[in-house]
Amino acid sequence: MTLLIVAENTLSASFENRLAHYTARVADALDKALPPAKQPPKRLHDAMRYAVFNGGKRVRPLLVYATGECLGLNEALLDAPAVAIEFIHAFSLVHDDLPAMDDDDIRRGKPTLHRQFDEATAILAADALQPLAFSVLAGARDVAPTTRSRLVKLVADACGSIGMTGGQSMDLAAEGQTLTAEEIEHMYSLKTGALIHASVVSASMLTEDLSGDRVSALDAFGRTIGVAFQIKDDILDIEGETEVIGKQSGADQRLGKATYPGLVGIDEARSRCDSLLRSALEQLDDFGGDADSLRWLARFIVERGN
Repeated sequence: MTLLIVAENTLSASFENRLAHYTARVADALDKALPPAKQPPKRLHDAMRYAVFNGGKRVRPLLVYATGECLGLNEALLDAPAVAIEFIHAFSLVHDDLPAMDDDDIRRGKPTLHRQFDEATAILAADALQPLAFSVLAGARDVAPTTRSRLVKLVADACGSIGMTGGQSMDLAAEGQTLTAEEIEHMYSLKTGALIHASVVSASMLTEDLSGDRVSALDAFGRTIGVAFQIKDDILDIEGETEVIGKQSGADQRLGKATYPGLVGIDEARSRCDSLLRSALEQLDDFGGDADSLRWLARFIVERGN
C-alpha cells in the first residue's frame, strides 16, 4: 500500500509541475483570441481583458488538458475548448457579480468588473465574451467540422437554460427558501457542474476510438466533481477569509442562499464532498495511470483553500 501511495503521489506531482505550462499556454491562447485592448471600442475590449485576466486558477481549462493527457491527445487540439470554456466562465462571473445578481464588490482579490469600470460596460463585456467563445470553437482549424458542431452544442447546453444560466436562475429563486439536499445538488449540477462537466467531455469528443464505457466514465467523473466543486465553494464561503478566498466571505448567508452546508451543517457538507470525490475517482479506475492528472485535479478541487 505504501508503494502505491508513493507512486501515485509522484505521478500526481508531475501534473502539478505542468500546471505552469498549461496555465501559460491557455493564457497565451486567451490573449490571441481576445481583441487587442487598443482596438475600438477600446473601453469594451479593455473590460473584456480585465474579466479574463483578473486572476483565477483556470480549473476548467486544466480539466480539458488533463483529460487530454488521459486520452493521449495533442495539446494543440485542446486549446479551442479550453479557451472557449474559460470565456464562458469569465462571462458568468461578471454577470454573477452584478448588482441585480449577487452584488459583489470583490472578485479574486480585485474590484469586480462593474466596480472597476461601470455596470453597463460590465454587461456588454460579458455579452461579448459569450459569442467569442463560440467563435473560437467554430474556428478550430485542427478539429473536424462534425466535432466542432458537437463542441458548440456541448458548450451551448452547458451555459444555457438547461445548464449554468438555468442553475443561476434556480439559485436566485431559492434565496430565503429551504431546499432538499437533492434539489440543492441538482441546482449545483447546473449552476457550476455543467461547465466543469463540459470541460471533461469536450476533450473526450476529440478522439474517435474511445469505448462507450470510457465515455460514460468520463461523463460521470465530470458531473460528480462539478457538484463537489460547488459544495467546496460553499464551505469556503463560511470558513474562508476574504483575503484568502479573494471574495467577500459569508456572502451566501447574507443573501439567504440555499446552500448544502446551510442545510446539513459544515461537517456533513465536508463528508458529502469527500464522498463525491471518492465516487469521481472510482470512475477513473479503468484508465489506470493515464488518469493521474485528473485524479490530482479532483483532489485539488476538494482540498483547495480558495
